[in-house]
Amino acid sequence: MSQERRIEIGFLVFPNVQQLDLTGPYEVLASWPRVRARLVWKTLDPVLSSTGLMLKPNATFADCGPLDVICVPGGSGVNPLLADDETLAFIRGQAEVARFVTSVCTGALVLGAAGLLIGRRATTHWASHHLLAPLGAIPVRERTVRDGRLMTGGGVTAGIDFGLALLAELGDHAVAEAVQLNLEYAPAPPFDAGEPDTAPKPVREAVEKRLAPIIAERARLVAEAAERLGLVG
Repeated sequence: MSQERRIEIGFLVFPNVQQLDLTGPYEVLASWPRVRARLVWKTLDPVLSSTGLMLKPNATFADCGPLDVICVPGGSGVNPLLADDETLAFIRGQAEVARFVTSVCTGALVLGAAGLLIGRRATTHWASHHLLAPLGAIPVRERTVRDGRLMTGGGVTAGIDFGLALLAELGDHAVAEAVQLNLEYAPAPPFDAGEPDTAPKPVREAVEKRLAPIIAERARLVAEAAERLGLVG
């Protein structure tokens, strides 16, 4: 094992990232000794997640080198990235050489803005699912969707499912199952409100109202990205 090459996995970390989008799959993948997981951003300055958790990048775009896996998490901080040429160029560059190009939650929209979802099956958070098609993707409502070397996870907690599915591809089922057991990942939520179709209507409407300003801005940025990619008209 010690003589095998480490698998380099880079997680994009940025201001207002949804920390569980990142830390869920990070915990899963970094639990395998063959993986070296890195937090990559423009600088090494600490960044705050959307809920105030401080995260410290340990690689920059300039020095992280080629990655075996690039993963883009989501969160409210995704919106500025949809028009961030430097970040989109970094992702496109890594996608040229990576074994897997991946996202969790609304990170899929960043892949889309980079032109990496055109004609590909993908998923994202339910509240932004309608924004996949304008970026050329084929929307799929599943926790984890694989299309060749593209792998996308659904909203937030789906990042754990995504991480286990990816780990099974990088290693094998036994490796992924051992990590799942070690993490005691056996979901049994106390409420059946984790999907818009099963959540009580007042709960769903309250969440949609809270997210509405972010989604409206996101829709505008997605439309601009689609235009840049020649997907409009």
